[in-house]
Amino acid sequence: MMFSRDYRWLLGLTFAMTGIVLLSNSCRADEPLNIVLLYADDWRHDTLGCAGNPVVKTPSLDQLAKEGVRFTHNNVTTSICGVSRATLLTGQWMSRHGNYGFADFKTPWAETYPVLMRENGYYTGLVGKWFTGKAKPEVFDYARIGSGGHWRKLPDGSKIHMTQQDEQNALEFLRTRPQDKPFCLSLTFSGVHAVDNDPLQYLPQPESMSLYTDVVVPTPKTAGDEFFNRLPPFIANRQNEGRNRWHWRFDTPERYQQYMKNYYRLVTEVDTVVGRVIQELEQQGVLDRTLVIFSTDNGYFHGEHGLADKWYPYEESIRVPLIVRDPRMLKKNVGTTNDALTLNVDLAPTMLAAAKIPAPKGMQGKDFSKLYLSESVPEWRQEFYYEHPTIRDKNFIPSSEAIVSKEWKYIHWPEFETEELYHLKVDPFEEHNLVSDDKYQEVRANLKQRMIEARTVVQAPVE
Repeated sequence: MMFSRDYRWLLGLTFAMTGIVLLSNSCRADEPLNIVLLYADDWRHDTLGCAGNPVVKTPSLDQLAKEGVRFTHNNVTTSICGVSRATLLTGQWMSRHGNYGFADFKTPWAETYPVLMRENGYYTGLVGKWFTGKAKPEVFDYARIGSGGHWRKLPDGSKIHMTQQDEQNALEFLRTRPQDKPFCLSLTFSGVHAVDNDPLQYLPQPESMSLYTDVVVPTPKTAGDEFFNRLPPFIANRQNEGRNRWHWRFDTPERYQQYMKNYYRLVTEVDTVVGRVIQELEQQGVLDRTLVIFSTDNGYFHGEHGLADKWYPYEESIRVPLIVRDPRMLKKNVGTTNDALTLNVDLAPTMLAAAKIPAPKGMQGKDFSKLYLSESVPEWRQEFYYEHPTIRDKNFIPSSEAIVSKEWKYIHWPEFETEELYHLKVDPFEEHNLVSDDKYQEVRANLKQRMIEARTVVQAPVE
């Protein structure tokens, strides 16, 4: 029989009074944790109520943050779904795993976190989006891979929303899993990603359409032409996909309101499923033996700089949410925020560490649990290397690289030999490119050299 945590303390007291010892559901320090990764799509760091968003409603994720820690400077090393998902699986930068878009990655599957967990006794599941080369359902014990889009036609002719289907499959995994094994569920939502070939782009469930009807979504500070015209000129060409998609979604005030509200409706639908998954863990009595992580594959422009989607190394594109609920967490860290520079390459080694499985030598990320398990502040990275491949050709989505800290960002566009420099500490919205300012030439040169050095480390072969 399973009990909710609201009643466990009472049951423990009752059994103690009758001379029976009731073991706690909380984990022991030496016990491998169950793991649930909640991984959304096209969702940037501030698309959360708990991150101060004035419109979007995310009560389940807000509650998860209250019971855990929210990392405010979590980033992706490449802001596009296929590459980022390969990074999730391998714990490696794009340069090492070799997925430069949507093809298979080169890293052996035996060195990915789900296969390592399965080989070490875990029951593993993948529910939702794949989009990193050819799907490999056989490497999981349970695989329900979505077909993309927002709606799927069922054999009886009816339709189901992908977020709804993701919920059903995730709950089935949890309810049918073996009871004598730890488990790892990767729930990778596809529902927030736009349907690129549909003129409406964002297609929420009908029952969600009453949400956000009486609000006005604020226009971003940097949404106007003035800010678009400050970008490098090759982004302003008619072939550039970031600008093309801005026209699809945001080129009139009316369209901006319609599309952003439907986007937020999809976000709230995912948040609802997150709540139901957490509730299922609680009802099964395993929540306090489970590491729960919420993050996303890349950020998203909501019209900032006159752009839409992701790819480019600006803050809206590369910063993504990271919320962690860990039963081992020090009490003083519960309900707090942490501004350490965490990365998507850190997810795989962190989950493996929670499973008591050594990370392969080829994994480049770091176990970030030390940031909330240590009594003192541990040493941690102060900057990171960002890289993005050319998609189709340099006029469509050009390649880019950057060195990023919490204070500075240096960007290099190699195909155009163009540089940008932003002082993030005083210019968080990246309004003022300082690369030509004489006062900052030493800073520019120093950051450029550090970027080259970071690139060399990232691309170095495994020793």
